[in-house]
Amino acid sequence: MGRRGWLALFFGLMVIAGLTLLRAADPYPVQVARETTFDLFQQLRPREAPPDLPIRIIDIDETSLAAQGQWPWPRSTMADISDRLTELGAAAVVFDLLFSEPDRLSPSGRVEGSQDYDATFAVALSAGPTVLSLAQSGRAAVTGLEPKSGLAMTGDDPLAQVPQLGGAAQPLRILAEAARGLGVASLDRDGAGVARRLPMLWRNGEAVLPSLSAEALRVALGVSTLVVIGDSAGAGTVEQLRIGDFAVPTGPSGDIWIYYRHLPEDIYVPVHELLVDGYRDLAPQIAGHIVLVGTSASGLLDIRASALGTAVPGVSIHAQIIEQMLTGSFLDRADWVGGLEMIVFAVAGLLIVLAVIITGPVVGLVVSLLIAGLLLAASWWAFAQPRLLIDPSFALFGALLLYAAMAFFRFAVTDADRRRIRRAFAHYVEPSLLTRIEADARLLKLGGDLRELTVMFSDVRNFSALAERTTPARLVAILNRLFAALGQAIVNEQGTIDKFMGDAIMAFWNAPVDVERHASRACLAALSMREALERLNASSNEPIAIGIGIATGPALVGNMGFERRFDYSCIGDTVNVASRIEGSCRAVGYDILVTETTASAAAELALLPAGAVELKGMTGREPVHILVGDSTMRQSEAFAVLETAHRDLMATLGAGADPARSLDACRRAALAVDTRLGAFYAACLERSDDFRAIGPAPGV
Repeated sequence: MGRRGWLALFFGLMVIAGLTLLRAADPYPVQVARETTFDLFQQLRPREAPPDLPIRIIDIDETSLAAQGQWPWPRSTMADISDRLTELGAAAVVFDLLFSEPDRLSPSGRVEGSQDYDATFAVALSAGPTVLSLAQSGRAAVTGLEPKSGLAMTGDDPLAQVPQLGGAAQPLRILAEAARGLGVASLDRDGAGVARRLPMLWRNGEAVLPSLSAEALRVALGVSTLVVIGDSAGAGTVEQLRIGDFAVPTGPSGDIWIYYRHLPEDIYVPVHELLVDGYRDLAPQIAGHIVLVGTSASGLLDIRASALGTAVPGVSIHAQIIEQMLTGSFLDRADWVGGLEMIVFAVAGLLIVLAVIITGPVVGLVVSLLIAGLLLAASWWAFAQPRLLIDPSFALFGALLLYAAMAFFRFAVTDADRRRIRRAFAHYVEPSLLTRIEADARLLKLGGDLRELTVMFSDVRNFSALAERTTPARLVAILNRLFAALGQAIVNEQGTIDKFMGDAIMAFWNAPVDVERHASRACLAALSMREALERLNASSNEPIAIGIGIATGPALVGNMGFERRFDYSCIGDTVNVASRIEGSCRAVGYDILVTETTASAAAELALLPAGAVELKGMTGREPVHILVGDSTMRQSEAFAVLETAHRDLMATLGAGADPARSLDACRRAALAVDTRLGAFYAACLERSDDFRAIGPAPGV
């Protein structure tokens, strides 16, 4: 190698060293990438479905809430649940519910001779193999409840790294003392939002509380003591938790990785089936089973994100962990794995550096791809066979970055010349802008001018649902056809299309050239977009709805970015307002909303006031109008009748009076103008705050 070769090798080694130090520091983005990769592995190969295990979930679902009434239910009902599960022979009755406060529905103290519901529930708990839960809470006091299980340990202080529980929301003492088990139900120790790892043990001062799943298995087995196996090297870490004959391998802090599978529907038993007279028919599903009582109702706020990328009830995650313990299906990420990952990356990085230096960027790219594929394959094999979690994400990212750095270095040092740089510059700008730059070099400067613009945002409604039921190729075809029609409507009214953003369009008027009556032209473009969409929907099996927001006011327009890459665009409060009011179309119940400034500038069009809406991230309220039609409609007799009724409705809503009569008049008048108005007037009753006197709204 010549001087440049040694210089390139030194540069590559510096990049490898920097990336290795980054991996050793393990910042949050690296952790997120690693755990997201492990999530992807589980999604590709979830835990195998075991034979029918003795686990059931008594589900407080939406149907049960409709049958039994609003939550919380009286503790007498919870007592019935406990009694009936005990009667049906449940091995353990585990409540993934908090009973932190006295029952407000209890008649005790209000009705002479009545029975306290909490006492009734306590009696039911004491009669069966029941487990109650508590939850970690930074705003609660430290729990004074004692563990129900004994604890035996081997090794030197194996609990040194077990997490502290701290404050906890705990059950009433009368209930906790009646139950046979007490476990911690918290699932999100790190606050990451996805339940991936769960501590099996929590320290509470000198005491140790098990997780809810571990306590459920202990009670079901009739075991009195948990055994904690510490490491033999005296590092003060946990290696294993034993519950009866079941061994649970753990990480150093006593946690396990949750290995998910898709739970079958028959594991769930709606609780209302347990509360009817024929509940004894459930005996085959309950007898000898660990039964968890929890909720899947979204309104009860126990829906969690799983590694499978789906939202699941929190109680189902506890069921997954119990399944893992019963079947011995565990994921492992030993302490030495992180060091192995760094060594493998350093060796792979050195191979990539040598390949680029010796053979050039093209062969170096092939070598880099082969190494990346080998690392990915090895990580996948480790997950699929010995269930060992080895992270390929940092190695893949590092290899890509290292190759890019080496290729750039080689290009910059040995291959670059001015003509190639000038030709490459053409790939950094849009062709139309490049033509303008070639004609006027002054346009290369960054910055822009403050002008009055009219800005439009449009967005496809329920795009996620459309994407789910449509193949990618079909979805692209639909969007291209939609954007062609909508974009043509904007161009016909002299608008500038700023960008297409997924399923959305941003456009503006009065730049780069002056446009007379730009507010009116933007509104006419919106009406044309509505008509174009109706034509598309008439010939399509996939009807699409859009929302449009338009705002007029000052904005900075010009070249945005940096010297080597910029776009011609606009920024400012007007742009933000246009985007936010487009997002308000759904709440308002109409497809085209404009600001008051736009409505004033386009007064010849058929516009109706729609109150003052709150815009996300902005202070105050923004008065908005709905755009019903063009100037011809504005001058029609039907619109005049509607406008009169609409003004009366606005006054009625603003005064807080009963709008029933005014609404009825508006609905009748709207039938002759635009049937879309029905949804708008239906939404008015839910938007009373938008019509009350609130003072002046902020300007655009």
